[in-house]
Amino acid sequence: MRVEPNSDIIEQFISSAANTTASIERIHADAESLNNSLIAASEKEMVLLAEPDYVDPELFSIFKSNQNVITNPSKTLISQIKIGITDAFCAIAATGSVCVPITNSLSGLISMLVNKHIVVVDSKTIVQRPRDVFSDEYLNTKELKNNFSIITGPSATADMGPLVRGVHGPGKLHIIILE
Repeated sequence: MRVEPNSDIIEQFISSAANTTASIERIHADAESLNNSLIAASEKEMVLLAEPDYVDPELFSIFKSNQNVITNPSKTLISQIKIGITDAFCAIAATGSVCVPITNSLSGLISMLVNKHIVVVDSKTIVQRPRDVFSDEYLNTKELKNNFSIITGPSATADMGPLVRGVHGPGKLHIIILE
């Protein structure tokens, strides 16, 4: 259920996400702050940017002018770029998860194929529990009329022995919370 974010739910989300080994940062919701955070998180590498569906696209305006940002990649570039950025339509405090839409943009590819996934989420969309994503408030909105992934931390598996990160998806997850 969407409510004005309080620091308790944001802190719970940060703690839960950190427990999954995701890295998290809180910033002001303005284009300059987001640009600075995205540049730092992308390590000055080439990045795939999925056009945002839920976070104000104007916030990405400065970052999109960077020559390392690719929004319309060739198949060759998709296989070479190691860092990708998407937005999330909500986050879940209890689990530290982000809900990323799988639309016609690059978000599906990014959430599965890059080494490092950077997710931008608005603090006002943090819900308490996973079932809140399926509440009446979301059921009749475009969030649940499309496919989406609930991502909890970097990809990890211990199927064949010791824990290995990045086998079935990104080995690093960085979450930027806009306030």
